Amino acid sequence: MNDIDPGTLRLLFFGGIFVTMAAIELLLPRRDLSVGRLSRWPTNWAIVILDALLVRLLFPIGGVGLALWASENGFGLLNLLDWQNWTGALAGVAAFLVLDFAVWFQHLAAHKIPVLWRIHQVHHADGDVDVTTALRFHPIEILLSFLWKGLVILGLGAPVEAVLVFEIVLNGAAMFNHANAALPQWLDRGLRLVIVTPDMHRVHHSAKPSETDSNYGFNLAIWDRIFRTYTAQPEKGHLGMTIGLSEDMSRGARRLSWSLVLPFRPLATRRGPASDADQ
Repeated sequence: MNDIDPGTLRLLFFGGIFVTMAAIELLLPRRDLSVGRLSRWPTNWAIVILDALLVRLLFPIGGVGLALWASENGFGLLNLLDWQNWTGALAGVAAFLVLDFAVWFQHLAAHKIPVLWRIHQVHHADGDVDVTTALRFHPIEILLSFLWKGLVILGLGAPVEAVLVFEIVLNGAAMFNHANAALPQWLDRGLRLVIVTPDMHRVHHSAKPSETDSNYGFNLAIWDRIFRTYTAQPEKGHLGMTIGLSEDMSRGARRLSWSLVLPFRPLATRRGPASDADQ
């Protein structure tokens, strides 16, 4: 790890995966976008840049730095159990699974707790789902997410390598499953037994509340199946479904100022996707 700069490594993977998924969207789109990329991408990218600057400013150590500190100070469950005496891969897999479940649980909470839904609806306000939607999270949500993952990393005493791999995989998986990409049905069926596919996650961005209240996974698909929050397909099909929260919110989401202020506006009737009656 001493020869690797985690930030550079993550940036290289991020750039490569983003370009790859953006190219696939152009060549094999799943749906026609309701508006052009030039109407949405500048705002989505502005949010990404703002998020990155805030995290760098407030949490320069990052998740890998927290894991390194925990290892050096014998902090966290795995360090107390002296995980170095385990098979290294076993500790890494255990940490990866716990971190992935923690992200799934955080996402579930963002829909169920009204104050968190206020913030998370910035992500769902996007009227289309593509690779940039994966990066569209209000700065407050990004900071809360880092705090939550940081607590899990410290409490678990996750190995440094496992945290680095998890962060790269999670970031790449989010761009993959938000991509407006058409996968062959046979490939989608096979992949979603293990990981979240674009078709699986697109259901979560449906305007139908009962569909939004499902498929919370960003990486592994097992949690939604275990906790019975899995929906296989949208009721109106992927080409007929409506994405977003409302037409007004989708228009507003194209503006940076509107997106940043959204959590402080009166909460929409659809406080959280509890039932279809909320629409």
